[in-house]
Amino acid sequence: MGTTNEKGRVKTMETAFEIVEALADRDGGQISELASELDLAKSTVHRHLTTLEALEYVVNDDGVYRTGLRFLQLGEQTRTRSDAYQLASEKVADLAAETDERAQFIAPEHGQGVYVYRETGSRAVHTDSQIGKRIPIHATAAGKAILASMTDERVTAILERRGLSAQTDRTITDESALRTELEAIRDRGYSINRQENTAGLRAIGVAVEREDGTPLGALSVSGPTHRFRGQLFETTLPNLLLGTANELELNIQYS
Repeated sequence: MGTTNEKGRVKTMETAFEIVEALADRDGGQISELASELDLAKSTVHRHLTTLEALEYVVNDDGVYRTGLRFLQLGEQTRTRSDAYQLASEKVADLAAETDERAQFIAPEHGQGVYVYRETGSRAVHTDSQIGKRIPIHATAAGKAILASMTDERVTAILERRGLSAQTDRTITDESALRTELEAIRDRGYSINRQENTAGLRAIGVAVEREDGTPLGALSVSGPTHRFRGQLFETTLPNLLLGTANELELNIQYS
């Protein structure tokens, strides 16, 4: 049995996941590389990789280890276990097709935002927002919409845990300013990302709430600043997203 640390976590399990995450970040690696990067003994890394390979969670290609496709199965099961998430997928596709931009559905988990679905229209700009990526929840339109749907107590807990890191020079990093922003989002019903996560990119986001009022996640549409301005940014996209989120909430409620 693995030893536990002062917080009751199993140390050997933590090490295994550190190795898996390093493999994913590096897109593969050798034992010596992983040991050096993680400051672990080669024998420790070897034991963990041997076990993970036996369980078919990693593959060994002539001494270069990579994460295996078994993770794909787990990820897809996680993403599709909820009927609500699957309904969100349809709306993301609709938004991308109607706007010709990038649309996404982001869900909250452990005080962060997670990309669950993403679709791109013909004019969409390319970013690193791959499925499953975790992002600071305060620095995106969808994330701020989610925060605005939470209680003040829940927002406080997230900020205490995650802080307000700067993603660009426009990210809101002051708690008082963020709370003022959240009140404005509650009043108008949608959030605005003004290059707060990626320079040159703006977005509009709207929360999708469960029947009890808690946020399931949020829909957003993003695009370059030269297109996201004027009536499109101020009226057309907010109205489109508000209507789409309302439809999704009704579909979830009566599905």
